[in-house]
Amino acid sequence: MSRPLNVITGFLGSGKTTLLQRLLAGQDLADTVVLINEFGEIGLDHLLVQTLAPDVVLLPSGCVCCSVRGDLKAALLLLDERRRRGEIADFARVLLETTGLADPAPILATLATDAHLRGHYHLGLIITVVDAEHAALQEQLHPEWLAQVAAADRLLLSKDDRVPATRLQALRERLGQLNAGAPQWLARTVEGGDELLWGQGLGGPAIAEEVGRWQLFKPVDNVRHSQAQVCCLSFDTPLDWVTFGVWLSMLLRCHGARILRVKGLLDVINSEQPVVIHGVQHCLHAPLHLAAWPNGERGSRLVFIVRDLDTALLRRSFHAFLGQTERAA
Repeated sequence: MSRPLNVITGFLGSGKTTLLQRLLAGQDLADTVVLINEFGEIGLDHLLVQTLAPDVVLLPSGCVCCSVRGDLKAALLLLDERRRRGEIADFARVLLETTGLADPAPILATLATDAHLRGHYHLGLIITVVDAEHAALQEQLHPEWLAQVAAADRLLLSKDDRVPATRLQALRERLGQLNAGAPQWLARTVEGGDELLWGQGLGGPAIAEEVGRWQLFKPVDNVRHSQAQVCCLSFDTPLDWVTFGVWLSMLLRCHGARILRVKGLLDVINSEQPVVIHGVQHCLHAPLHLAAWPNGERGSRLVFIVRDLDTALLRRSFHAFLGQTERAA
């Protein structure tokens, strides 16, 4: 059984731990393992009721809470081993709270590329908490903030009551420009884990819906925040999967550090099913196949969130790839 790893990230002081405390106070996450970096530095002491083993405690909701002071892979494999030995109860999901300076990309790469973890865990949702009071300054000064926002599947705005309505609206528009595919919620209105972690994974239909939201967002290539840009590509003729894979692999190998997020819905030659792809920086996850085309509309659509990368160069590269495909046909 493969269990989803859901990630709560966000810059320092954004309210990640406060959100986690609220979620754990309910019963929605009773079959969840919580992994927290630097366990001793966070304020969860009043939630701890029983020590199970070193670095493992049982929370009132029934969740098992563990600290991660080293390698995430080792922590996940140890959890699975403890479960098999009966030292901790079986669990349905893992919820990881990152440090405030974390870039989510290495987490995704660990899950996508490590053979020992495949079959045990898969990527769930990335939830990014955004500090509405300090977001503008964090965007200017800290590249980690942008990486966290770009990687998000859900954006939760905290401290919205500390800023004027006009400033909050400006932030929401800015976040929409940077990551139009991620729904935005006010953190204080989130009531439970089921609401936040709906679906326990991004899933093909959800990605398709998000790509559709990107396509409706205009303008796309003129968005510039913290040297970030959004580039949408579309093509009506079916793509050769092998050739496309070579092009995308080369693109990520050469420019992966500057490609914060890629999502796509592809029309592939000799396939009636749409293919969904998504990745962060150098890491590209296994493609998903949908049962049918959303709204019955075929066609390939790609969305890139990039930093310090000329989108005109990206477009030229893509159309050169298309030209090779057409000549081969």
